[in-house]
Amino acid sequence: MIRLASSSSTRAMLLKEAGIDFIQESVDFDEDSIKATTPKNFVYLATLGKYEANLKAFGCSDYPLLVADTVVTSQGQILRKAKSIDDARNILITQSGNITSIITCMIYQSKKLKLIDISSTDYIFDDFNTDDLEVYLKSGDWQGKAGACMVEGFCKSYIKEVRGFESTAMGLNTEVLKRFLCPQGASSELL
Repeated sequence: MIRLASSSSTRAMLLKEAGIDFIQESVDFDEDSIKATTPKNFVYLATLGKYEANLKAFGCSDYPLLVADTVVTSQGQILRKAKSIDDARNILITQSGNITSIITCMIYQSKKLKLIDISSTDYIFDDFNTDDLEVYLKSGDWQGKAGACMVEGFCKSYIKEVRGFESTAMGLNTEVLKRFLCPQGASSELL
């Protein structure tokens, strides 16, 4: 059993699909205070901030702690969570017909193991249909999503090519996490 220090329903779904038992509770961290010049630096600092806040609140003695953050980048821009429908439209137009990289950082801390992973998945998108884009924007599903991007939703039909793990793009690289939580022949003491 681990503590997922994230309110993300997508991260919870990924852990369930990976067969990892967890409880979900977290404290907030203000990402707007981060000053970073590169996407990898930003996502690391955001994850580190979440890690420190949640470690202080919960520790890791009763359950191992797992935190994560995701950033989207395209055309050299860090595409944060959209603050309005117009912001979401501009962010999505930036990705339309281009390569979009989705970078996820996670920090896992147990009594005996600390794992820090930064993974990236690249999507090459076709041009987004304007009518489809407007329907997606009106749905509100973009809210709270890094880069307003849903590779499991709106963006899925526009994917020409994928390089990397889909779980990374959805907010948690469960392929890497599972290797450390359940290595063949490993003792459960790592947890």
